[in-house]
Amino acid sequence: MINPFSIARLPRIEFGAGGIKKLPGLISRYGNQVLLVTGQHSFMQSPHWPALLNALEKAAIDWAQVQITDEPSPQNVDEAVRQFHGQGFTTVAGIGGGSVLDAAKAIAGLLPIGDSVMDYLEGVGPEKTYQGPAIPFIAVPTTAGTGSEATKNAVLSQRGRDGFKKSFRDDKLVPEYALLDPDLLASCPGPQIAANAMDALTQLLESYVSIKANPFTDALAESGLEAVRDGLFAWYQESEDAATGRANMAYAALLSGVCLAQTGLGSVHGLASPLGAFFPIPHGVVCGTLVGAATRVNLAALQERDPDHPAWRKYARAGDLLHGRH
Repeated sequence: MINPFSIARLPRIEFGAGGIKKLPGLISRYGNQVLLVTGQHSFMQSPHWPALLNALEKAAIDWAQVQITDEPSPQNVDEAVRQFHGQGFTTVAGIGGGSVLDAAKAIAGLLPIGDSVMDYLEGVGPEKTYQGPAIPFIAVPTTAGTGSEATKNAVLSQRGRDGFKKSFRDDKLVPEYALLDPDLLASCPGPQIAANAMDALTQLLESYVSIKANPFTDALAESGLEAVRDGLFAWYQESEDAATGRANMAYAALLSGVCLAQTGLGSVHGLASPLGAFFPIPHGVVCGTLVGAATRVNLAALQERDPDHPAWRKYARAGDLLHGRH
């Protein structure tokens, strides 16, 4: 018997090497003025950046740029909204890692109305109900970790003694398109590959054993875990199969975002958010540090409280998938 379940809104997905060439065409579906939200390093220093600008010019698309330098803060979002509100932008395109995509997602949600993101963050401020509208948002990840290209969450941080890491969250913030081009991952350094992979892996595992999991998310989580197994070391070690490894990890990260959007997450992410608010620790490093210990605690609790729980089978299945036993 299959129990009732529902699937939250997802973006339209374009996946494949060379896909960045599709971006001007996707932008033009909504108009001819785009706000590009990027990081400052890998994509900007790659040949993809001048090629994109040339393609935008040929398509008669006007553009402006916001650069995100670290995990995004509410101040980053508010400054961009103040600067570009009312200037006629028809699309926001976020090109970067999870931090860039989260910032771009929030900017797209607030640019039409000009509000402060502090009005909408969960657990911070007045927590106003978001009414929209959002500007169409296209997410183009250049790392493989957070799965932000598939979610309605924009995670923003304020560090320090009174720090927080909270979400601006609404179905209207889901990207119109998730454009995944594994070629954009080629410049990721080893430590970033590893940290981001631990985030994706943790999200897949936590979604898989969640009490909100369903047959749809189970199938995707299993496929994602297989992709981590097949992709991570090939990419990290720059083997002859590195390009295939990048594609597998881009796919795994996407599925981790799709799954978490349906099931929520678990104790690792519950701890990672406050740790990231107080200390400048990369999110994926926290996940990789905690996931082993959290899994042992969960298994011990299952042994004590519910030794027949179906999560036992899922943990065993996850181990088989990661080890290569089918």
